[in-house]
Amino acid sequence: MSADPKQQLRVHIRWMIRRDMREVLDIEQTSFEFPWLEEDFIRCLRQRNCIGMVAEHGDQVVGFMIYELHKSRLHILNFAVADQARHRSVGQQMIDKLISKLTSQRRTRISLEVRETNLVAQLFFKANGFRATSVLRSYYEDSPEDAYVMQYRYVSAAVAVVPDNRISRLAG
Repeated sequence: MSADPKQQLRVHIRWMIRRDMREVLDIEQTSFEFPWLEEDFIRCLRQRNCIGMVAEHGDQVVGFMIYELHKSRLHILNFAVADQARHRSVGQQMIDKLISKLTSQRRTRISLEVRETNLVAQLFFKANGFRATSVLRSYYEDSPEDAYVMQYRYVSAAVAVVPDNRISRLAG
């Protein structure tokens, strides 16, 4: 990995596989005060609607995301980037990949919960078009912390006819 911390790190984003688990767990342990255990990942990924993806640079996993598919939305359950790859657009590339899965016909939003004390995550998601929509009081089992529900809504450029018969572009 490049020594320049400001240089963008180009990654390959792919589905998570079993052999990624060691690196994913390492990233998880160094990223969170209350990390998921391997059993938590396995239990989640065994669910039919749960997807894991990793960001890979060379042969090293430098980020991961776990999300659920719902009828009208995607729900991020867990998301982290390795310390040495932070602030190098790895998270941005992963969010862009997830946003590209939204359509106006089916899944139109992405949601997640962020700890009230995780200002870095709040700012990251806000910078990527997410907005805090509500607060879940005492949300976490491991602490009395609240969570902010943050959402990203898909916006498509639609062509519409306005009353005077001119055609204009509207955000839909």
